[in-house]
Amino acid sequence: MKLKIIALAAMALVWPDSAAAHFQLLYTPKVNLEKAGDVTFKMVFWHPLENGYMMDMAKPQAVYYRHKGKTVDLLDQIKAIDYHGPTNNAAAFEVTTAVRRLGDYTFVVEPAPYLEASEDIYIQQFTKTYVNRGGVPTDWMEPVGLAAEIVPQNKPTNILTGSTFSGRVMTSGQPVAGAEIEIEYIAAALDVENNATFEPTVSPASGGTIVAISDAAGYFSFGIPKAGFWGFAALDVGPEKEHEGKSLSQDAVIWIRAFDFE
Repeated sequence: MKLKIIALAAMALVWPDSAAAHFQLLYTPKVNLEKAGDVTFKMVFWHPLENGYMMDMAKPQAVYYRHKGKTVDLLDQIKAIDYHGPTNNAAAFEVTTAVRRLGDYTFVVEPAPYLEASEDIYIQQFTKTYVNRGGVPTDWMEPVGLAAEIVPQNKPTNILTGSTFSGRVMTSGQPVAGAEIEIEYIAAALDVENNATFEPTVSPASGGTIVAISDAAGYFSFGIPKAGFWGFAALDVGPEKEHEGKSLSQDAVIWIRAFDFE
């Protein structure tokens, strides 16, 4: 009975009265590539489900990808851009890199801490997203080793609508029990050609931010109701709790792509 209660708690949705969730995006529209080519990612700090205010990003501390155990540094290749949100413009970044070899690519951005003035705290979201070349699974399930990280338990580039996505919240290689995971959907797709957003296709559900809680071993699950990009942010799970004399929330963020089963 105890295990059953833990499992249900990990899968339950909670609807707190919190404001729109801050989410670091590492976005490219096509995550499954048949042929080799260049891929461009947009790094935007946003409230994607509400399609609302975009926050200014400082230069990231690290940008890289991992492929078959090898890390490729991309920080020197990033470019500053001005992103046009629905309510304001914001400082953002982009990077273009070649995806040649078959298999999974885990892309990572480690942003600089962001001062959220309304709460007088810093936020730092270690963010991962995935691209696959040729449909060949390799190492999508392997942790990168971030200070705060969500390790996927389902292949993140082809989650099917109506199925579930499960992840494991980790900090410095150890599972995090009872982590609060905020869940967001990109309601308005990013127009990567014009550094802007398209019109939203959904509106936020009533009740506030969607939240799941990790179980005793750090696992959580969420049923995917709609195709598109879903983001999961495990809040304040990193080891560092202070930055420049203020509280610091080190969050683990992962983005997945869901598809309808046609």
